[in-house]
Amino acid sequence: MAEYKRPTSEEEFKKNFKQKNPLMNDTQAYYESSRCLFCYDAPCIKACPTGIDIPLFIKQIHTDNITGASKTIFDSNWLGNACGVVCPTGVLCEGACVYNHQDVPPIQIGRLQNYATNKSIESNKKLFKAGEANGKKVAIIGAGPAGIACACELRVFGFEVDIYEAKEKPSGLTVHGIAPYKITNEEVLKEVKYLQDQLGFEIKYNSSIDTKEKIKELESNYNAIFIGVGLGKTATLGLEGEEKNGVVGAVEFIEELRMKHHLVKVPKRVVVIGGGNTAMDAASESARMGARKTVLAYRRSKEDMGAYKFEYDLAISAGVDSLFNVTPLEIIGNGKVEGVKFAKTQVVDGELKTDMNNVFTVKCDMVIKATGQAKQGHLYELIDDLQLDSKTRIKIDEETFHTSNLKYFAGGDAINGGAEVVNAAYDGKMAAHGIYKWLIND
Repeated sequence: MAEYKRPTSEEEFKKNFKQKNPLMNDTQAYYESSRCLFCYDAPCIKACPTGIDIPLFIKQIHTDNITGASKTIFDSNWLGNACGVVCPTGVLCEGACVYNHQDVPPIQIGRLQNYATNKSIESNKKLFKAGEANGKKVAIIGAGPAGIACACELRVFGFEVDIYEAKEKPSGLTVHGIAPYKITNEEVLKEVKYLQDQLGFEIKYNSSIDTKEKIKELESNYNAIFIGVGLGKTATLGLEGEEKNGVVGAVEFIEELRMKHHLVKVPKRVVVIGGGNTAMDAASESARMGARKTVLAYRRSKEDMGAYKFEYDLAISAGVDSLFNVTPLEIIGNGKVEGVKFAKTQVVDGELKTDMNNVFTVKCDMVIKATGQAKQGHLYELIDDLQLDSKTRIKIDEETFHTSNLKYFAGGDAINGGAEVVNAAYDGKMAAHGIYKWLIND
């Protein structure tokens, strides 16, 4: 189990957060690509949300056709480089690899994907160009994976595209909300710049769409609008003491860490509340930032956690402790966090019950809430006739990604409530096809 000292320099930060899946060199890529069996039914393709022809790009790598491999990847997934690193490949393409049935390690598809696309990005290889202008303009709200993918596909179709992004950097959670040991800011931003340089879409930063007037302006100036916003701030728990100094949301904590690196100060004792992948990231990051004691607390059993097993294993290997079947009752302290009062839980007749006869306190200096994010309901309310479901997700036509307001299309977290980068990239691309069909080819 690793023990990390608090990083006091960028060099020490990078050492604590060294890449989980480092870039392959040419020799490694050659030998790894030679392992592919080129299965006739290719279960890896079926497991990929964007349907990349994985055996083809692996064959192209092995025959030193790196440019062809990159194009095969980007043709299906505009965020192919980032997804090669941040995708949960162990439960998607690599999880479907036939080698898993033979007790042989699956092919490292994600790392091969990252290798090929990185080669093209670093050499600024020209793979794509914008289509002939069709005279139509599309606005995209949000420069996350869904928005970027939609913009790229629309430019290939010849649309003029402007992305409106509330923050000062693109790519949503890929930059702001994914643990730095998975991907660096530099790698994410390079891919976006590479796509921008080739396809010519514009990103208007620090341009939040947060008033009815701004919505009406977009509706007047553009033929269609794509909603590609992510989720909002960490949802509140409604706990007594939640307002105390030292209580932070996991998304906000991870974003600050991604932006400020070693300048972020993490205290000695941290409690992370939650059982999803974001909770695992926040816990692992706390340990890597030098916390002496990081406790992951979840209200149900380990088996019931929403996090992938490899994410939990990664947190434990960083030195994180875990508490299962506990629910927080109160955050205690005199203005500042001093601990969390928990009660044990158990499932009785299928329902989670709290045992108030078994209450205890875990001392800590910081509480990180990783208990889900609020939806962007404030934005959706500004748009006329936009239908939402009971979970504040935008309703769409699943084939065209058209919303109930015909001017609008949507994808990514706005419609699924929070999934993977690869799902958002797929949604954005498919929504572009829906926009093309509606405006040009109907």
